[in-house]
Amino acid sequence: MSTVAIAGASGYAGAELVRLIHSHPNFELVAIAAGSNAGSTLSEIHPQFAGVPNLADIVFADTTPEILDKADLVFMALPHGQSAALAQALSSETRIVDLGADFRLKDSAAWDMYYGGTHAGSWTYGMPELPGQRQHIASSTRVANPGCYATALALGLAPLIAAGLVATTDIVIVAASGTSGAGRAAKVNLLASEVSGSMSTYKIGGTHQHTPEVEQTLSGLGQGDVTVNFTPMLAPMSRGILATISACSTASLLELRQALAGAYDAEAFVTLLPDGQLPNTASTLGSNSVQIQVAKDERTSRATVVVALDNLIKGASGQALQNANLMFGFAEHSGLTAIGVAP
Repeated sequence: MSTVAIAGASGYAGAELVRLIHSHPNFELVAIAAGSNAGSTLSEIHPQFAGVPNLADIVFADTTPEILDKADLVFMALPHGQSAALAQALSSETRIVDLGADFRLKDSAAWDMYYGGTHAGSWTYGMPELPGQRQHIASSTRVANPGCYATALALGLAPLIAAGLVATTDIVIVAASGTSGAGRAAKVNLLASEVSGSMSTYKIGGTHQHTPEVEQTLSGLGQGDVTVNFTPMLAPMSRGILATISACSTASLLELRQALAGAYDAEAFVTLLPDGQLPNTASTLGSNSVQIQVAKDERTSRATVVVALDNLIKGASGQALQNANLMFGFAEHSGLTAIGVAP
């Protein structure tokens, strides 16, 4: 049994990590840490754990290297910019999966533009379904977990770009996320009275922080530099992402489907839906699954890819656990399900 500690366990992603690890056959949770919630019990902060033996009364510790280094593996579910200093203070023997953005970007100029502050460098990028990436993750002790939007967009586009079936410029993306994607901190624009019955855009004009991450990931597939026009939207739901991706293409629908099927038919968590069936967020709720569909508009010579996933699972904690399984040599699907909870 390998031991696990979670830094930032008071947030939404941290809570999902606790839930997933609790049912994992090979990982044992030994410490949870949080900032202002240190001293509280898990069930006080996350009532869904009330009454769970050996879990409900675990006390949040201060986020210190001494606490976290007691574990074989540390998940860092901290706000962007806070992981680097903590990671540097941990033992080199402690394996880490960082759910924040600190180690995702290779380009320091891109980090400065979208996040600001000191660029900490980059770690192995933790998206197992990308070509060749599974082996890199398995041999790494430090893994940068992808962003939620970046996961949806990269998985929807990667097989088509790798096969040269879509143009790498003039890629237009509109994607909607549930409010949990913004974290648990109280914000006026996330109040129920502000969100209910309404949709809105935010960070328009290429300013969303996942833009350089998506471009970096897709440009690494060997078909030249990739640029995307990405517009995120806030949807009146607590969790989930639905992304619509449009790109110029001279390929037929059959060729597009064959590329996606060839990439994902053997994958446990990514599914190309039957022709005519469209992804929806409810079908992925609570699961590590990704649903994909593709269509071809012959009139405009554009391919349209639609992707759905749960932003807190495949977009965060589930993918982090998937990466940890690979790092420790466990079955990749351990502790995870591809079956959503619907309705």
